[in-house]
Amino acid sequence: MKLAIVGAGTIGRGWAALGVAHGWDVTLFDTDARTLEAAVDETGRRARALVQLGRADAAQVELGLARLGRGRSLLHACGQADWVVEAVGEDLHLKQRVFENLDQLARPDAILSSSSSSLPITEISSRCRSQTRCVVTHPLNPPELIPLIEIVPGKFTAPETVERVRDWLRQLDRIPIALKREVPGNVVGRIAAAVWRECIDLVLTGVVDVDEIDRAVSLGPGLGWAAGGPHLTYHLGAGDRGVGAFIQQLMQAFETWWGSLAQWTKLEPEQVRALTSQIERAYGDKIEALHASRDRRLAAILHALESSRRA
Repeated sequence: MKLAIVGAGTIGRGWAALGVAHGWDVTLFDTDARTLEAAVDETGRRARALVQLGRADAAQVELGLARLGRGRSLLHACGQADWVVEAVGEDLHLKQRVFENLDQLARPDAILSSSSSSLPITEISSRCRSQTRCVVTHPLNPPELIPLIEIVPGKFTAPETVERVRDWLRQLDRIPIALKREVPGNVVGRIAAAVWRECIDLVLTGVVDVDEIDRAVSLGPGLGWAAGGPHLTYHLGAGDRGVGAFIQQLMQAFETWWGSLAQWTKLEPEQVRALTSQIERAYGDKIEALHASRDRRLAAILHALESSRRA
């Protein structure tokens, strides 16, 4: 399997580490040579970290790293790829230019996918002659650890494109969900935006501190939803009576809470400064250590979920 990744930022490096960890033939490309070199080094570190976390096989990782290539040009990186993943910045015009070039340089049967978290593939691929092979494959960060990938087809995406991408993602041990239509922010982004807005509001209005709200989410609904998602959680919440009884008993309370939730759509500059200050005060500047700690927790959660499914 030949995977080409265009854009060697954080998401592109995660895609590369994922492909490498499965022994795929991966080529990275970026217009900035220093970014590309840094990405190759970090891809190796992140792929080997998966071994330490019990998420990858050491021999397969080394095989993938031996195959990891640097694209000298967009044609060199993508010309023979089965699947091209675009992972450049979240800028519509930039993505459109990349896809227009990919449409001309990639093999006619290659799949072109965007990692976009918010932009629709219908617009991203609007300059392409063949929009049927274009689709969004949106990962969460870090892509090599979090298994969920959103597949978002556009108005002209062929069903066969969705199925091919779904099959490849499963080969990478990902868990794909396919949206039925495009929506701003996709599904995951909208959920995250809604929850984060309320968390921000609770911090800025003095209800709770940053570290406490993070604890409340990760060890409260986040933990429960990791095991079953919101609908299953509430369906099980009323025991044998199911979600109908849950709604009957608690919907009035939820409706009251919904009426008091934050409704703003923009943070003012002073609010941004206040939020940033509180987050930095809560967590300091030990980013590398925080990354490592976060990844260990993610790996442990995934291991527990996988073990429960096998039981």
